[in-house]
Amino acid sequence: MTSKTHGYIFALLAMTIFSLQDAISKHLASTYPPIFVTMVRYWAFALFTIILASKMRGGIKATARTKRPFLQVTRGVLLAIQVVLAITCFAIIGLARSQAIFSATPILIALLAMPILGERVGWRRWAAIGAGLFGVLLILKPEGEFFDVKLLLAIISCFNFAFYVIATRLVSRDDSSMTSFFYTGVVGGIMMTLVGPFYWSWMSPGDWGWMALVCMTSISSHYFLIRAYDILDAAAVQPLTYLSLVYASIIGVTIYGETLSSNMIIGSAIVVAAGIFTVWREHVVARRTALASN
Repeated sequence: MTSKTHGYIFALLAMTIFSLQDAISKHLASTYPPIFVTMVRYWAFALFTIILASKMRGGIKATARTKRPFLQVTRGVLLAIQVVLAITCFAIIGLARSQAIFSATPILIALLAMPILGERVGWRRWAAIGAGLFGVLLILKPEGEFFDVKLLLAIISCFNFAFYVIATRLVSRDDSSMTSFFYTGVVGGIMMTLVGPFYWSWMSPGDWGWMALVCMTSISSHYFLIRAYDILDAAAVQPLTYLSLVYASIIGVTIYGETLSSNMIIGSAIVVAAGIFTVWREHVVARRTALASN
């Protein structure tokens, strides 16, 4: 197999395992506080990043060296908050609908990149952004007479993750991906250790087994994602992330008895198409800019 084939396999494995992790997290969050579940997940994640950093050239000291310490810490905090928000959404909104709303994140990133990163957006991406936002409105359309205010939590989660991605793009100008990954795990682990004990819950032996599985999936999914990004461009990996929506819909319907409305299905299709087009156009524009500067 070619290296690109390996990259796509790693990305597919990462998305599949992420979806299993989300499904188990939903099960645990229905009984235990999401902050507690996130804390234990981060203990495993932080340990993994420390071990990985220790095996890099120069060890932990070299990996932790950063030119943007404040921004790296901010990233770690944002992602920790994101995990808590996402798990809470899975528990109270459902896997399928949460992932449908989360799929709008690339649209929000394109919007935020203009004022924060100074990126220019042409009419094609503006059209995709408009279509994506219309798709989100379809997903959010009230099934009864009133809007479900719980959906606002998923929207907040989208914005939070979009800011995390923007911050990641900013630090990538100065720091390596391994340095960013190290701070993601360690800062998040420290933050959750400071907050999580206030939400400590005694778990049944069976649920500790599920928690152990969540930790293993957290480590393996991030490992495969790192391998995928080592081989493929972000624009090639991004479309595969929408598999999470497919997996969430299947798991949500078959295991958790969730229902998919026609508005949600149509809206999700629009958002996914708009998101893929937006990422593709960003890749095209970035490539043209790089060629022009050479």
